[in-house]
Amino acid sequence: MPNVKPSTVLGRQIGDELRKFRERSRLSTAEAAEFLDCTKGKISRIENGHVPVRAPDLAALLQAYGVDDPAARERLSALARRANRRRREGWWHQYGAVLGDAYRDQIEMEAICERVRTYQAQLVPGLLQTEEYGRAVTVASRTWQTPEEVEQFVQVRLTRQQRLTGESPMEFWAILAEGVLRQQVGEPAAMRAQLEHIAAMAELPNITVQVLPFSRGVHPGMFGPYLLLSFPQVASLDLVLTETPTGNIWIERETDVARYQELFDTARTTALPATESLNFIRRTAKEFRP
Repeated sequence: MPNVKPSTVLGRQIGDELRKFRERSRLSTAEAAEFLDCTKGKISRIENGHVPVRAPDLAALLQAYGVDDPAARERLSALARRANRRRREGWWHQYGAVLGDAYRDQIEMEAICERVRTYQAQLVPGLLQTEEYGRAVTVASRTWQTPEEVEQFVQVRLTRQQRLTGESPMEFWAILAEGVLRQQVGEPAAMRAQLEHIAAMAELPNITVQVLPFSRGVHPGMFGPYLLLSFPQVASLDLVLTETPTGNIWIERETDVARYQELFDTARTTALPATESLNFIRRTAKEFRP
């Protein structure tokens, strides 16, 4: 699902749950539409995540589908409320001029997920980047042309990081290939500050950082970076974001997501333990002399 439109990823997941409930109740889209007094096209758009589902419509569909489980009803209702609220109130909307659709979706998903796990082969993950490192990466990407656009994008990245330290911070687990630590970005002093920042952030209780050194040899995660996003109490809504030079791609299918979970677990067990990783990061930081 490359380059999805803004605000549709979570909507697609909620819609998929509704579709499963509808099929379980043996109702067609036309029959479901009768309960909402709408067209069957609207039901299809809800199930595909192309339009938000309003609270009254969600309640009517759950009743039509015979969903009596209070936990299931509240779970979907809460997710729909949060998704709709994020559509209206997300801080990232003020930066629309410098945000692509996929990146805007990533920020929106980070705002409501409870855990992010990532493997990175070359770059420090955005949630751990210092301002100077982030600016150097942004300039090198050649995506933003003016100094104003660069600074706006850097500010977006720094604001994203509030999810790690603000109210109800999410859990963040990063596995960094040794190349992330060795690839100099900016001046040596900036690189040293970046590695020291990673070590300091890893001291927080909600953040885990592991290093996968070159000496561990070949491993299944070498093909490229990815992020796994998990949501409260809804394992079936887990998502994967893969990063490519031409745009990020969302992966939703449960079997594919499960494959990435296996890849992450393999990387986690192959990498150095957290304490050894911090020592490795601090030693490497000292190699970047001002």
